[in-house]
Amino acid sequence: MTTPQEEHALLPATRRALLHRIAVAQAEGRAPSLTAAVVRGGELVWTGSRTSVNGHAPDGDVQYRIGSITKTFTAVLVLRLRDEGRISLEDPLEKHLPGTSAGGATIAQLLAHTAGLAAESPGPWWERTPGSLRPELTDVLGDDPLLHPGGRRFHYSNPGYTLLGALVEELRQEPWERVLRREVLEPLGLHRTGSDPVAPHAGGWAVHPWADVLLPEPVEDLGRMAPAGQLWSTTEDLARFAVFLARGDDRVLSASSVAEMRTPAAPPEPGDLAAGSGYGLGMQVQQWGGRRLVGHSGSLPGYLANLSIAVEDDVASVVLVNCTSGLSISTVGADLVRIVAEAEPRIPEPWRPLPEVDPDVLSLTGPWYWGTSPFVLRMTADGGVSLDPMGAPGRRSRFRAAGDGSWIGLEGYYAGETLRAVRAPDGTVTHLDLGSFVFTRTAYDPAAPVPGGVDEEGWRGLGQEG
Repeated sequence: MTTPQEEHALLPATRRALLHRIAVAQAEGRAPSLTAAVVRGGELVWTGSRTSVNGHAPDGDVQYRIGSITKTFTAVLVLRLRDEGRISLEDPLEKHLPGTSAGGATIAQLLAHTAGLAAESPGPWWERTPGSLRPELTDVLGDDPLLHPGGRRFHYSNPGYTLLGALVEELRQEPWERVLRREVLEPLGLHRTGSDPVAPHAGGWAVHPWADVLLPEPVEDLGRMAPAGQLWSTTEDLARFAVFLARGDDRVLSASSVAEMRTPAAPPEPGDLAAGSGYGLGMQVQQWGGRRLVGHSGSLPGYLANLSIAVEDDVASVVLVNCTSGLSISTVGADLVRIVAEAEPRIPEPWRPLPEVDPDVLSLTGPWYWGTSPFVLRMTADGGVSLDPMGAPGRRSRFRAAGDGSWIGLEGYYAGETLRAVRAPDGTVTHLDLGSFVFTRTAYDPAAPVPGGVDEEGWRGLGQEG
C-alpha cells in the first residue's frame, strides 16, 4: 500500500527529463531566467529553474508578471456573479454597465472573445505606456470598437476584459483588485499574487535578436486595462490556481462552473481550427499531440507566462520567464505535461461498486437499438447514465438525472436533450425517447413506435422479396 506522497512523487528519470527540457528552453531561447513547476494529483511535485546569473536561481516564491493569465482570474469573478444570480451570461453588458459603446455585447461574448471588439485599445501601445493615459472606458474602447458582428467569430480582445473588470467593479462597488483578493486570492491561498510586484521579483528584459545583450523593459501600471493583464504571480501560486481550475473549490467556484470555463465557447478561426485550438470562458483550449490542454498564456514587455492543464491526465505545468520574446513558452508548458503524463501515466482510482442502485434504472441498462444501430446504456458513478454506440462510430453522451425519472444530456449532439423511458399502461418500458429518437430493445421492434413504420412482413432474405 503506497502513501499519497509516494503515489505523487516523480521518478528520478522523469525529474531529469523535466530539468533537461527547461534547460534547453532557457539556453536556446536565451531567457535571462526561467522557472517552472509541475502539479500532479492536486499536489506540487516538481519545481525547476535556470538562470543566466551566477548564484541562486529563482524559486517558486519569485514573482513574474503573468500578462493575460490575468484574464482567467477576471473570468472567475464574472462566473461568481453568475452563480450568485446577479447576472446571466446572456445579458447584454448594457443591462449592468450602461453607457459604453459596446453595450450590445453579451457577457458570454466578452468572456469568449466573440463580441466583435478590437484586439487592442487605441494608441499609444497600452502595454508600454502608463494606464493614466486611458482613465475612462471611452479611452480604452475608442470611437468605434466594434470590428465584427457579435457572436460570429473569435477575435481576441484586451478591451473586452477591461469591460468585464468594470462590470465586476460596478456590481461589487469596489475596485477590481480588491474584489479579486477577497474572493479568489485569499480563499485559494495565493498570497504572492497581486497587481504590484513584491520582492523577490524578477526584472523584465528584452534580448537583442542578433546579439547576446539585454535591454531592461518598462513596467507600467495598466490602469483600466488591469483586468486584462496586470497581475504578478509565482509558480507556486499558479500551481495552486491550476488545481482550482481543474477541480473547483466551493469557496470560489464549483467544479461544474470551472468545467464550463474549460469548455470551448467560441467558433475558431480557420487557422485555429487546423491547429486544434479554441477558447472557453476565460481559458484557452488546445490539442497538443493528442492531449487536450486548458489554461492560458500571457505576455507583457519583459515577461512570458504559461499555465497548461491536462485534466484527464491530472497533470498541470507552470512556466515563467523574464524576457519579451525568444521562446515558445506554450510549447514548453505542453512538453512538461507530456513528459510526466507519458513517463508516469495516471493510476486510476480503484473500481468500487455503486453505493446504492435504483432497480428501475438498472432494468434499463444494456443494449438498445436506434434503427439497426446498437447502443448500450450504462449507469454512471455520479447517479446518471451514459449512452454509447457499440462497435462503430456514433453519437455518445453522458446524462445527468433530472429528478423526474428523465435525464439531461451533458455533451455532444445530445447536450441539453432529454432522455426518458416511455412505458405502456401496464408499466413496462416500450422504448427510450431521446429528443424524439426512438431506441428499442431489438432492431426495429414492431411493438414500439418507429417513425416511418415497420413493414408487416418483417425481416426477410434476398429470395423472399415481395
